[in-house]
Amino acid sequence: MKTIAGMNRKRIFALDFWNLMTFIFFVLIAVFLVYPLVGLLSRSIFSGENNSFGLSSYLEFFQLPYYFSTLWHSILLTLVSTVLATLVGLPMGYVVARYNIPGKKMLNVMVVISLLSPPFIGAYAWIVLLGRSGFLTKLIEPLGIHLPSIYGFGGMLLVFTFKMFPFIYMYVIGALGSMDSSLEEAAESLGVHGIKRLFTVTFPLILPTLTSGVVMVLMTVLSDLGTPMLIGEGYKVLPVLIYDEFMSEMGGSFAMASTMSVIIIVFSLTVLFLQRKIIGNKDYNMTGLRPPAVIELKPGSKIILTTVVYGIAVFALIPQITTVVTSFIKTHGPLFVKGFSFESYRYIWDKMADSIMHTFTYATIAIIIMIFMGILTAYLVVRRKSRVTALLDFLLMSPYVIPGSVLGIIFIMAFNKPPVLLAGTATILIISYVIRKIPFLFRSSIGILYQLDPAVEEASISLGISPVRTFFKVTAILMLPGVVSGAVLSWIASINEFSSTIILYSGRTKTISVAIFTEIFKDSYGTAAALGTILTLAAIVSLVIFNKLTKGKGSVV
Repeated sequence: MKTIAGMNRKRIFALDFWNLMTFIFFVLIAVFLVYPLVGLLSRSIFSGENNSFGLSSYLEFFQLPYYFSTLWHSILLTLVSTVLATLVGLPMGYVVARYNIPGKKMLNVMVVISLLSPPFIGAYAWIVLLGRSGFLTKLIEPLGIHLPSIYGFGGMLLVFTFKMFPFIYMYVIGALGSMDSSLEEAAESLGVHGIKRLFTVTFPLILPTLTSGVVMVLMTVLSDLGTPMLIGEGYKVLPVLIYDEFMSEMGGSFAMASTMSVIIIVFSLTVLFLQRKIIGNKDYNMTGLRPPAVIELKPGSKIILTTVVYGIAVFALIPQITTVVTSFIKTHGPLFVKGFSFESYRYIWDKMADSIMHTFTYATIAIIIMIFMGILTAYLVVRRKSRVTALLDFLLMSPYVIPGSVLGIIFIMAFNKPPVLLAGTATILIISYVIRKIPFLFRSSIGILYQLDPAVEEASISLGISPVRTFFKVTAILMLPGVVSGAVLSWIASINEFSSTIILYSGRTKTISVAIFTEIFKDSYGTAAALGTILTLAAIVSLVIFNKLTKGKGSVV
């Protein structure tokens, strides 16, 4: 009888486990995402001394040029940066994918490395090179040559274009590699050749992948806080103004910060809606059985194209190279002096070891939580489809459109008082990383699960192993190779996270990204560079480990 009762309990647990997980995840999402967002919305529409309902903050935003101009600045900067990044990344990806460019693996490594630090590190590096007292500025000044200022709209375009084009490049490389050559051959047989075939057949076929890269660039530029704060100067954008309104001790307004946060989220959702509208009504399915052959270039064309693509890759690496080199230059206060040393590294080890430890501790805890949640929620969405799990899918992906500074603000507003007092703690930073970065891991988990044949699970269950045990002993293990790619992206994004951290951190929880930003504003460029080098090195080591685990067959993009 005991055995039968035990078996019945196991069956009940097996039957209820996924329902229980669904309930738990919805509770967590309600507490840490929906509740803060509702609070943000209510702050934007209930304002004034009596917290009366109204749209006064929205009217003020659109009527006053001081506020409204930042929306236009953000849209212009985002759109132009995205167009320029696409104009660099798309043709470069096409050339590398289709022609016999030498050293493609090395080129891809160079491009990926240029991605492995926050955009504001690139801004810092260009200040070191082209700032008012920059190395190149001083070098050519005696020659009477005056370079354009790195500050303002033009400087931010430079930083974002060469920081963001790798997203487009890597997406295009992957899409072109999985195309079926028979489609282009059919176009050729109908008399569609050259550029016309490129724009009527090839590029339209990779449109879903290309638009995914474009959206990623748009979201990253739109939400970036560090770069405009460093080199934006008079060109103020929404994330900076949101930060100023929220953090200002003199005249700041929570209601206006909330209003601008809602506006930037609405704009992000509009971008996603337009992307789905563009690709939603068309069929892009291909067999991919016959990938296009690599085209042999003539010697002259090969030299020119190779020089161009490697030139772009090297130019994109300049911020990383500058950061590493300056980390070893001797400093005297805020000034660099002749000679090299480990002085900056000794200083950060003595004074900032806590920031380094915090960064990797918080990111490690966050990634463990993300892996557990990502695998379970992906299984619910793919294998147990329903309206409820479809809603779960939408809610888990929604943080993708929330800028980091906005997430930081809604967390501070929601959790700065009892019964859930988390402001200034390590817990709130870890939760923000999980919420903001889980879309990468969740989507990669869904991708690998769609590739796994359900027959494997069915065979395990037919042998008497319960569905829950089958998931943990079979399905989850089979998912791991695909999950790792999303985990690497989430890990790198977490150690580099700045926009939310700058709002949520306290003196006891400072991370490397915040420490770098603080050191730059103190003109301590040597220590800032040393900290930036540590971040880049950590990201490279992560990619190396990833490649070892997947034996070079995985992809982080």
